[in-house]
Amino acid sequence: MNIILIGDSGHARVIADNVTSNGDSVVARLDDKYAELFKEDNCWLGPVSEIHGLIEKENAKVVIAIGSNAIRKKIVDRLSLNSDQYATIIHKESIVSPSAKIGHGTVVMPGVIVNAAATIGNHAILNTRLVIEHDCVVGDYAHVSPGAMITGGVKIGDGVHIGAGATVIPTKVIGQWSVIGAGSVVIDDVEEHSTAVGVPARTIKTEQNTANTVNR
Repeated sequence: MNIILIGDSGHARVIADNVTSNGDSVVARLDDKYAELFKEDNCWLGPVSEIHGLIEKENAKVVIAIGSNAIRKKIVDRLSLNSDQYATIIHKESIVSPSAKIGHGTVVMPGVIVNAAATIGNHAILNTRLVIEHDCVVGDYAHVSPGAMITGGVKIGDGVHIGAGATVIPTKVIGQWSVIGAGSVVIDDVEEHSTAVGVPARTIKTEQNTANTVNR
């Protein structure tokens, strides 16, 4: 499979490693830091506006290789591609249950475990060596950071960022576009557009303006 990455930074390099680990090829890295399209080491580099021509030219699928949840959503909205034009990248060293569902454009990093009947949305990031336990739901554009432990039946809303090494106990709900601090232990539901930190996690901020939250 040929892959076009939108974004050309550190996160994109990690995703490129995931792609090549599976024997697939990164044929383009598009980022608006480039003024025009050119080729380097057999890979196209250029602005995001070149995407539609390259998809056809290279018979490729797309991954939004940007860490910010809000920016990933903006780019998906801007490109207006069909869902099947996005690739799902699952590293060969991850473990995904046959009964789990992984959405379009989502990236599953090395060492990740996704257990039975979990559902992962579109354009999410499951980062290195985390665990998503049985019957969890992770929304679109969410990012679960390295080493996090999401126990059974947890529901994580769209755009949520779970920090590195955080734990969420069973059946808790993390509202959309919330942030859970690194190393936190979530023992209660977290309202949408909130930031919660600590052991146990406590809400320290709730964003009332949805537009500001999504654009952060």
